[in-house]
Amino acid sequence: MDSFDCIYVAASAYDARYTRICIASIRFFYPHVPIRLLVGGPLQRGLADELQKYWNVGTAKLPASGDYGWGFVKLEPLFGTPGERFLILDSDTVITGPVLDLWRNSDAQFLVDDETPPDAEMKGIYYDWEKVRELDPEAPSPYFLFNTGQWFGTSGVLRRDDFTPWVEWTMPRNTTPPGYFKNGEQGILNYVLNRKAIREGLPVQRKKIMCWPGRSMEGLNVETVATGAAPPLVVHWAGLKKSRLSDMAAGDLLAYFENMYYEALPVRDVRKIVANCQHTAANYLNHIRIAIRLALNRCR
Repeated sequence: MDSFDCIYVAASAYDARYTRICIASIRFFYPHVPIRLLVGGPLQRGLADELQKYWNVGTAKLPASGDYGWGFVKLEPLFGTPGERFLILDSDTVITGPVLDLWRNSDAQFLVDDETPPDAEMKGIYYDWEKVRELDPEAPSPYFLFNTGQWFGTSGVLRRDDFTPWVEWTMPRNTTPPGYFKNGEQGILNYVLNRKAIREGLPVQRKKIMCWPGRSMEGLNVETVATGAAPPLVVHWAGLKKSRLSDMAAGDLLAYFENMYYEALPVRDVRKIVANCQHTAANYLNHIRIAIRLALNRCR
């Protein structure tokens, strides 16, 4: 299959700075591919309009507005127009080349990163398939596992009913019973895809997609990316974000695309300062809210 329909970028108020950077990296390699935001909660004020006006980025139409919960909005494209082929990205990512080529000439309806985590890590960040057998006695040992910050999929292949025994479609979304599937939608999506692949033969292709700066940049840097010499991958700063880009692994790559983003905007220096102050303030207040909630839970 050579057709491709859309890149979806999951966005929130706490990732606004990274959303801009991610969009700039996509447009560097794909000036015209449709991009839509997956808005699973409040956005930074003015961000959607700014992206629409200057970067031709739309907003996905979702069945409901509000707080979808951690990552669950990334499931919604699965239930869209049947046959739509898409790429899902978290905001804290950049692409380093024409990554859509990774899925060219493939009949697989899904393409995921080819990971081989150790057993303890698998059970800690995805799901413990032996424990899940308490819910599904025939739960298989997973054939594959992947970080859901970057994956390719096709709409209309999976249905809500495939998730319904273990997902509450309320707002916010939750897995049920709690404690079986890890990290928002990540564990349950891995489980459902494995279940369909093993039991029904759903074609799921695996390739190297993700580069995690916490381990190695694998030779990726500003020079190789800017000149088109870098391999097409998705760099994902999962769990590595800090207040300043300069303090992050491969922060120069983030800064490169951030500068590129603001070059397309009028009054770019002022806009950059204001937006980054908003981003910092939103995250600071969120950390305070989390600390207060944890303190109250301990008191209870």
